[in-house]
Formats: sequence, structure tokens, C-alpha cells
Amino acid sequence: MAGVGQNGCSLGAVLMCVLYCPLALGTWDSILEDSSVLVCGQKSLQFILPLSKDGRVFHELTVWDTFGRSHTLQNDSTCGVWVSQTPDGSRKVDAAYDGCYIYEWNGNYLMVVGVEGTDADGHRHFREKVLRCHTAQPALDVPSPSVCAAIQSQDRLSCMPLPITRADCEEQGCCYDLTDGLKPCYYGNTVTAQCTPDGQFSIVVSRDVTLPPLILDSVHLVSGSSAGCVPVVKNNAFVLFQFPLSACGTTFQMEGAMGVYENELVADQDVRTWSLGSITRDSTFRLHVRCTYSASGNFLPLSIQVFTLPPPPAVSQPGPLTLELRIATEQGYGSYYADRDYPVVKVLRDPIYVEIQILQRTDPNLVLVLHQCWTTPSTNPQQQPQWPILVDGCPYTGDNYQTQLVPVGAATGLQFPSHYQRFIIHTFTFVDSASQQTLTGPVYLHCSASVCQPSLLASCTTTCPAAASEYPSFSASLLTVGWDKCLAGMRFL
Repeated sequence: MAGVGQNGCSLGAVLMCVLYCPLALGTWDSILEDSSVLVCGQKSLQFILPLSKDGRVFHELTVWDTFGRSHTLQNDSTCGVWVSQTPDGSRKVDAAYDGCYIYEWNGNYLMVVGVEGTDADGHRHFREKVLRCHTAQPALDVPSPSVCAAIQSQDRLSCMPLPITRADCEEQGCCYDLTDGLKPCYYGNTVTAQCTPDGQFSIVVSRDVTLPPLILDSVHLVSGSSAGCVPVVKNNAFVLFQFPLSACGTTFQMEGAMGVYENELVADQDVRTWSLGSITRDSTFRLHVRCTYSASGNFLPLSIQVFTLPPPPAVSQPGPLTLELRIATEQGYGSYYADRDYPVVKVLRDPIYVEIQILQRTDPNLVLVLHQCWTTPSTNPQQQPQWPILVDGCPYTGDNYQTQLVPVGAATGLQFPSHYQRFIIHTFTFVDSASQQTLTGPVYLHCSASVCQPSLLASCTTTCPAAASEYPSFSASLLTVGWDKCLAGMRFL
């Protein structure tokens, strides 16, 4: 197989997409298409990987860092990741936006994750997915001037009683207007959530947090329907919920020395139905609020997190962006093996002429980047044993037959030379570390790559050691690509 499977991606200052081998693990795809398993917070995202419908578990989660390196996804406070298990056996992952595995691009926080699971026939498969949260989240610590100016004086809802200073008001995430003698501290045009030291949720929702505006009468707690769970204040622009942490369907769990309380608000939609279909003109609104308290000593709030539904896909996308891997039949890269030619038989140490290119793009400013390349005995990039091919875009120096980077310039006659990367590897086979016997079976090559558009902020160039290459490799933001050209003994598939 000479190509790779791909999904779409948007073109911008830096281009990113995820490409993967077309394996069959439909449950993973259907789960992540359900927006309820991904919630976007103010400082982190959270996603839940539930059990499949038949109760099968997903075995291993993989994540890629901002340098394109893959890691097993597990608890790692230094990288801002917390993995836990829910009572029903599902896995819950919290990842901080400023951690190791989330990068910001085109107004979104992106996290590339992979999952290994078992299909109905007992075969293990690996798939990848991009998790996406918009960088502009509600419940800001200090509201922006536009959030405050959007509230008309007659619609202002008081945030704190008089007297109040600007500093104290803004610390609560509220707006301050010294000229307003009645309500100088008021809620902004967003969602404002607070955890109080006396154990209360306080959640204020503006009608203009969605477009079209919310119908405030339709907003309610998911599980709370008693008298104490209805709004305590409501005007033309805001609705305010206040209730104890122990009431209104709030869930509680211990996470180490912290007690975590969580609840949800939703807005009902007016759905019109007739014999051939149904419609609605109301916005979708779902709000997940989490309060974290110290479980030892004073019962004081440690943090408040507000998660909203992730945004829908962009209205316009220039994509898809497609990359292709090919193997040339000779050093001049004048011809390439076709699908019918595989498996290609090679003697150990024979050169393999690898080429990756951008397809269906005519922008001469685009630059194809390679980051990490490595081999494994299966399509799972975490499988061991492994052998590195490229490290940070440069040949692995621990190999006695180092990968050779092949310059791709104007002399090649290609219309867009920067759309190509070429390198040469030498045929090998894996050896069992214990018995020192050669292993049989396929070997797969995995690479992380990206497409970069040079600018003042992104030069798209780094330099490999002179001994490894005579031309600079390129570096840009993360794109993960996997392909399944395999080495099996003396056969290169």
C-alpha cells in the first residue's frame, strides 16, 4: 500500500491534520463524535472514554506532545494530565491547556490522542482522534471591557453587595462601574460561576452566551427539580442559580486530598414536528460546573471550572490536506513502486528510497516538515521493540547505517520542491533482546510531520548536524502521520 488514510484539516499560518492507517475501530469514532464526552473548560479540557456497548474496554491511550513524540496517556502532574476511572468503568482524562500535550492553533486548543481496542473478532486495532476546544472560554477571571459594556444599566444583575472595591469585584469575575451608585459590581455578558466558602454553587448565565440568545426560562439543572433548585433571580438578561453543594443532583468524588463537586445546566429546545421531520430554532446549551475543595483542614474552595460544549466544526475549510508516502525504485526518484508491486523483496542493508509529499496543493510557500520517525512490529506506534529513524527531523545518530536526508531543490525539476521530503534507510530486521534471535513478521514505519508556512513568527527551519545532512530540516507545529510500509526479514512491504 503506497498511500495513507487521512482526514481533513484547515489551511492557515501553520497547517495540521491527522493521518492514520484505515483500521476498523468504529466504536472509538462513534464515541468521540458524541460531544457529551468532551467538555471544554476555562483552563483545561476533559473527555470521557466509556465502555463500548458490549462492555469491552479500550486497552491503551496514546497522546502526542507538542514535539510530535508519542506517549502512553497516564497521570502526569508535570504535564498537566490526570487520568481516573468513573464508577461505571469509563476512563476520564483531564488535560491542562498549558500542559505538554495540548497546543494552540487557529483559535483552538488541540490534543491528538490514540486508542487501542479490540473489535468483535478479537483483533486489536489502533485509531487516532483530534480533540478540539476553542480558546475563548466563558467564566473569565476578569471580564473584558466588551463583556461589561454589552450590559445595559437596566439589565445589570448585582454581583456583590455594597460597599465593594474594584479589586474585590473583579476577583469574583464581575464587572465594575464606579459611576453606578446602585450596582457598581455586576455580572458580565457571559457565564460566571463561583464556589463559596460556605459550600454553595453560584451560577449566572447571560442570555447572550449563545447566538441566537438563550430563552432563559428554558435553562435548568439537569437533575434538580425541587423548589430549592430553581433560579433565585431572573431578569431580562440573566438567570442566577444558587444551591448547596449537597443538593440538586450534585455529584461528589474524592480525588486525593480534594473533594470535587459537579453539576450541569442545560437549556431545553422548542422542537417543532410534523409527519416528515422536526426542526428547532433554539441554541444548544449545556454547562458543566466543577467545584474543588480541600478535604483537609478548612473547607475552602480551591478552584472552579466551567466546561461548555465544544464548538461545531468550522463553517468553511479549505481542506482536506493529503500527504502521500511512496517508495522509489531507484536513487533518482524517477519511478515508484505501485500497489501491485508489494511486497518488495530487499536484501538486508539494501537502501530504501522513501518520499513523502503534499498532494493537491499549489501554494509554493508551503513547507513539508518531518519530526520523528520510528519503526515498530505493528501499526501501534507504542508497540515495542522500536527503532528510531529520525529524531527531531534529523537522522538517529545511534545507527551504524544512519538515515540519509536527500535534498529536494529546484534541480529536481519538481514544481513545488518544498512540498517533498526524501530520505534513505537501509533494510533491517528486529532482534529479540533476550534470545538475540531475529524476529519474523512485519515492521511498520511511523512519522510525525507537519506543514508550515514561513512567516515572521515561523521560519520553518532548523539545522541538522553537518555529518547528518547538508540541508536544513523543517520544524513546525504538530501533525501526526502513520503509514504501514513494513520490513519483514529481507522483505520491505
